[in-house]
Amino acid sequence: MNSPFYRQHWQRISLPLLEQSQTELWVCHLHCLVPAIAGNKWLKLKYHIQHIQQYEKTGILTFGGAFSNHLAAVAAAGKAFGFQTHAIVRQDSVVTNPTLAACQMHGMQLSFVDRQMYRLRHQPEYLSTLQQQFPNWLIVPEGGTSALGLQGVAELQLSQTPDGPANLICCATGSGGTVAGLALGHPHLPVLGISVVQDSGLAAQINSLVPQQHNWQLLPDCSGLRYGRFDQTTLGLCLELSTQNLPLEPIYTGKAFRTLLLQLEQQQVAPGQRIVFFHTGGLQGLDGLLQQQRISSEQYRQLKSAELRLWHQFGERLTEEIALSPADT
Repeated sequence: MNSPFYRQHWQRISLPLLEQSQTELWVCHLHCLVPAIAGNKWLKLKYHIQHIQQYEKTGILTFGGAFSNHLAAVAAAGKAFGFQTHAIVRQDSVVTNPTLAACQMHGMQLSFVDRQMYRLRHQPEYLSTLQQQFPNWLIVPEGGTSALGLQGVAELQLSQTPDGPANLICCATGSGGTVAGLALGHPHLPVLGISVVQDSGLAAQINSLVPQQHNWQLLPDCSGLRYGRFDQTTLGLCLELSTQNLPLEPIYTGKAFRTLLLQLEQQQVAPGQRIVFFHTGGLQGLDGLLQQQRISSEQYRQLKSAELRLWHQFGERLTEEIALSPADT
């Protein structure tokens, strides 16, 4: 899976629960020359960028919330590869935050809409109107979840860990594209998606993307909280695992990781397996949590330190070995 643009890295996690259940738990990271599009973000954007280059499109128009990892990734990709970016942002009032500031720094234009207008983002009539307003732009769905996005995710190979074949693949999911892509790319392995959003239509969305695949399952995260919320138990797990240089945040990856461990504890996931947890990225969200004072400065430093240590250990090799080029897409 390694390419001139990113590297795949494996990390084995050690916890008493895993030893007791004789379970191997491997985390797979994707380190990227542009950190904002690491994890699943590059996989989802790769073929969209190729489409822009092939058909000489102006840029990408897409959708997201005010703290969206997807918007941050699209903006960074536009800056790196030289295309324009525009976002329809769900926001009740125009505010600034670290995510939107980074988007604007990378040249992304933002249009703010209320929640009622934002709900139209999947409606053909609304999309047709947007396409008329942006005639030479590629419209990319929220989260990068499209046929082109699935094509990139499906290329990621998680069936073989450093210690042998995997029995189960797990990841966090919000829009369903990563789960669908992993199921498509690993037809003979079970894929467990842990939903961090309260979206009753998410399973149907995944099924519409990969109607021939039946090797995936969707579970809600164990906190029971609505999207964007987290409890102190999830935050505590993120802080604990940061001591193993595993960087998590409590909105996406932390919730999914905690749910997986609880499934193991309750034996809803069979013991004695070799499990792969695909780290989908999204660590830029920590900046927003600090700004909102939802985590303390000390908690922020601890969580960010794990990310930086992992980057120094593995990510810096990218800058030593290769140089960024649009041809790599």
